[in-house]
Amino acid sequence: MSTNITPKRDAQTRPERDGSPQGASIVFEDVGKSFHTPAGGTVTAVEDVNLTVEPGAMTGVIGRSGAGKSTLLRMVNGLERPTTGRIMVAGHDVGAADAGALRMIRRDVGMIFQHFNLLASRTVAGNIALPLEIAGEDRAKIPARVAELIERVGLSAQANRYPAELSGGQKQRVGIARALATSPKVLLSDEATSALDPETTQTVLALLRDINRDLGLTVLLITHEMAVVRDIASHMAVIDGGRIVEAGPTYDVFTQPRHPTTRSFLSGVTGVTLPAFIAGRLRDTPTRGTKEEEVIRVTFAGTHATDPMLALLSRDLGIEVNILAGAVEEIGARPFGNLLVSLDADRAQAAREYLERHGLLTEVLGYVS
Repeated sequence: MSTNITPKRDAQTRPERDGSPQGASIVFEDVGKSFHTPAGGTVTAVEDVNLTVEPGAMTGVIGRSGAGKSTLLRMVNGLERPTTGRIMVAGHDVGAADAGALRMIRRDVGMIFQHFNLLASRTVAGNIALPLEIAGEDRAKIPARVAELIERVGLSAQANRYPAELSGGQKQRVGIARALATSPKVLLSDEATSALDPETTQTVLALLRDINRDLGLTVLLITHEMAVVRDIASHMAVIDGGRIVEAGPTYDVFTQPRHPTTRSFLSGVTGVTLPAFIAGRLRDTPTRGTKEEEVIRVTFAGTHATDPMLALLSRDLGIEVNILAGAVEEIGARPFGNLLVSLDADRAQAAREYLERHGLLTEVLGYVS
């Protein structure tokens, strides 16, 4: 099975424009980015990034503040140039492009900003028309294109309103329409929902999902919210300290997280964390001669996500299981569950082997007396 995130691959040849948008690959090859400090030193924001986003994919890059995700995104459309390595967008090296070539590349790359970046002096229609005017489009054709975009984002009734008259969600819809104005092949989203309330966030995510499906655009979004990645991205990458520490299909990363940063993000979105009275007593290794319980994480994925496996375990092996925390999630219409449980350490291995024979994933978290 192929994925849209892979180490170092040859960039694809840029498809010719035929009037209908289609996705374009984004390829990071050994990319690094450093900045000079006022004191004469350097700060490394991104280091040794190898990442491929396939045409038409929707990929989320998640990281904490300062992890390097915004820098990574800004290098895709040339707002920042890589210090090392190269970034290929639709077969073009963004970092090596001169001013003229960069203008052409940016026609293929739309950008949605966190804080909307709308012109207060222009109406909804005027803001959406701006990139077309800058690109030198035939002015006689601009109104029809603007009307089409306004309808797509559901703002027909607000076409002549100014930003001050709009809600946050409506402003972001204007930003999305503006990003689509030049029929790009790539859509970049810079924390597009972080300034919105939860209900509005869901409507904006649904709009982005529809755009990805209907237009086949490649969408690369950055966020610090795992729920956003869960709800919208087919693939994801986790960035920490300027490096990609984990990447793959979203479902696989959620169900089999390997890096501590990923696990930290997951605990925040699922709420599956050990109770404080257990976490404070947890030890990495068992103590000899002491009656102990082993604490394990059980991940229910795929066809067994909703099976009563713990009940079957107790029935078949006679092992009592204490459930400490748990949640059931859904990613791309595929369910999975996470349970944190404790059980007799002397029988824990047999329990884990039983669960794994039935397709579940287990992870030992520690031991408590």
